[in-house]
Amino acid sequence: MELSGSRVIAADRATIWAHLNSADTLRACIPGCEELTGSPEDGFEAVVKQKVGPVKATFKGAVTLADIVELESYTISGEGKGGVAGFAKGVAKVWLEDTDGGVELFYDVDAKVGGKLAQLGNRIIHGFARKMVDAFFEQFQAEVEGTGDEDETASQPG
Repeated sequence: MELSGSRVIAADRATIWAHLNSADTLRACIPGCEELTGSPEDGFEAVVKQKVGPVKATFKGAVTLADIVELESYTISGEGKGGVAGFAKGVAKVWLEDTDGGVELFYDVDAKVGGKLAQLGNRIIHGFARKMVDAFFEQFQAEVEGTGDEDETASQPG
């Protein structure tokens, strides 16, 4: 299954690039992520809990970065195993282009699932994948632009 899209982020390339390579930012942005450790150089290990239709699973997997062009683009590849639920794996090409109002982050994702997950059908899987991608990039934009957790703490009584 293939997904693509883009988002204009009101920040400079260096800030966006730093967040794209930060385990803390990625952990905060990946829906259901319970753990994410590692570095861009060595790769990341992740634990993600998700419910896809009637199937609940904890995925444990690895993520690596390749084809890195500093401040411009990279390819991120990952695979997670969810026990009897099956597996999910994918590759995303991510690149940045200057635009009015900031930098546009583009992505092309190619994902595959197997096991019980694959039995749910393309419509359910594609809808779930689109929801996950949208949630990730919405949260990523909020983190980079500083409109995430800061707003919540600022609005709490003192």
